[in-house]
Amino acid sequence: MIITTSDQVEGKAITKTVGLVKGSTIRARHLGRDIMAGLRGVVGGEITEYTKMMAEAREQAIQRMTEDAEKQGANAVVGMRFTTSMIMSNAAEVLAYGTGVVVG
Repeated sequence: MIITTSDQVEGKAITKTVGLVKGSTIRARHLGRDIMAGLRGVVGGEITEYTKMMAEAREQAIQRMTEDAEKQGANAVVGMRFTTSMIMSNAAEVLAYGTGVVVG
């Protein structure tokens, strides 16, 4: 599966537009991570526990978007984007979306 943030795939022609494809995941904070994040907040620096959690969430959202694209018959996704929204005070949704296309 080709995934790109541009509206075309260089060197390939889009022969069919399938439409919107998407994948999301919702992640909640974890007490153990919160304790470590609180300690890092006191001394400063990157909160690696949350960095890792959000990277995993983005990868899962991309995987689900890829599965949605394949189900709809696409072999590429163009215009791919991420968005994040707070669901409740300790949980956030990560959404990956784009346009499913067939390239040849």
